[in-house]
Amino acid sequence: MAEINENLLRSIIQEVLTEMDTTKSEQTVAFKSTPSTVVMTDNNSESWFRSIGVAQPGNAQDEVVIAVGPAFATSQTTNIIGVSHKDILKQVIAGIEEEGLKARVIKVFRSSDVAFVAVEGDKLSGSGICVSIQSKGTAIIHQKDLQPLSNLELFPQAPLITLETYRAIGKNAAKYAKGESPNPVPMMNDQMARPKYQAQSALLHIKETKHVVIGKPAEEIAVTL
Repeated sequence: MAEINENLLRSIIQEVLTEMDTTKSEQTVAFKSTPSTVVMTDNNSESWFRSIGVAQPGNAQDEVVIAVGPAFATSQTTNIIGVSHKDILKQVIAGIEEEGLKARVIKVFRSSDVAFVAVEGDKLSGSGICVSIQSKGTAIIHQKDLQPLSNLELFPQAPLITLETYRAIGKNAAKYAKGESPNPVPMMNDQMARPKYQAQSALLHIKETKHVVIGKPAEEIAVTL
């Protein structure tokens, strides 16, 4: 086990060093005295996923916020097993709409942690319910006023989350927003998933964390699916 962990660590370090060499000039982040003066440019933005300004708190009880991490659909465009972010959002939104509610997408920059992304999202949600999604695919359903590490439902094994599961996550989030108590979304269990994807998962999280901008407010996102 020690040998496996050492090999994983070596792999992560090597990939991170390579990434730092090859992407050093891809993104420019300028920090100034206030959050409003933070400038962040990204050369890989997708036309279907557009920022339309700073996200404002919602008032509609029938909305569920989908909060995504800072690299979502820009520097990263697929989850850990290659499922496109566009398809993931399409399914989560469809699940919410099937329950008669509206979905609103925001992008969080202050953190790359799925729990803290969720906390920022549910504070902006009119219903107080948020689905948080990391770029690598990990997801959570969170409710306003819960502690960051408390949640309604957690989906930590991104490689096992199918598009059907993402749709079910959206449906359950909408049900919570309506005051219902749905059965948790069923998840596959594979004890080999963690060791198989551990190095890749760590690398993707490191890559996403590079796009965190302390103090930058969440942005409202217009999606064309």
